[in-house]
Amino acid sequence: MILTVEDLVVVYGKKRVVHDVSFSVKRGEILVIAGESGSGKSTILKAIGGLLGKGGAIYDGQIFFDGKEITVLSDGQRRKLSGEAIGFIFQNAGASFCPIRTIGEQIFEAVKAHRDWSKEEFRARAVDLMQKINLAPEVLDEYPFRLSGGMAQRAGILAATILEPKLLLADEPTSALDAVTQVSVAKELLKLRERLGVSIVMVTHHMGVAWRMADRILIMRKGQAVEFGTREQIFNEPHEPYTQELIRAVPRL
Repeated sequence: MILTVEDLVVVYGKKRVVHDVSFSVKRGEILVIAGESGSGKSTILKAIGGLLGKGGAIYDGQIFFDGKEITVLSDGQRRKLSGEAIGFIFQNAGASFCPIRTIGEQIFEAVKAHRDWSKEEFRARAVDLMQKINLAPEVLDEYPFRLSGGMAQRAGILAATILEPKLLLADEPTSALDAVTQVSVAKELLKLRERLGVSIVMVTHHMGVAWRMADRILIMRKGQAVEFGTREQIFNEPHEPYTQELIRAVPRL
């Protein structure tokens, strides 16, 4: 297993927002965590990536990445791990970039914290990866506000995968995009899994995206895991009424 989460409890202040959640992710697997807003799915992702923010904390439980417990690491060790071995794609990737610096400048600065690459080597590696995710090399010299939603999201994917992480955490990576671009970005994430062998944990409220992307699915409701299984088990033999409701909400053509 590349990732194992055991009995995870997350709190914000005195309020528990994730209750005793456990799951695992195999190498090269895509796990989709699905549920309605407020179910705790994004909080789990942030707990894994060390991004809970002010007031958030892991109250109990353990997280193992590549065989090592990461909940006991210092903040500095977690940042190094999250930048190098674990990549994070935000829901609105464009907003995560500084608006007055080019995309290339910002990604290169992040890379320099982990690799001693020259600007030329960085650009060569970036352009190679950009070809795989349908992103023009010229985007490196653009400012975030000049990019469309789809281009900004692909730039976020570039930033998250340039160091070839073992695990990719994706928080609603398609929800802010139009339907056509959603499908395109989903296909590109699947191709990255094939080409890089990266494992992906992806959060979504859209079961149609879960069907397209997932090997296995974890269903969250009110901070608790209510169902966990393969994509086929969840869609063809859902046990929980809540899971059945989520599936019925998927538009039928």
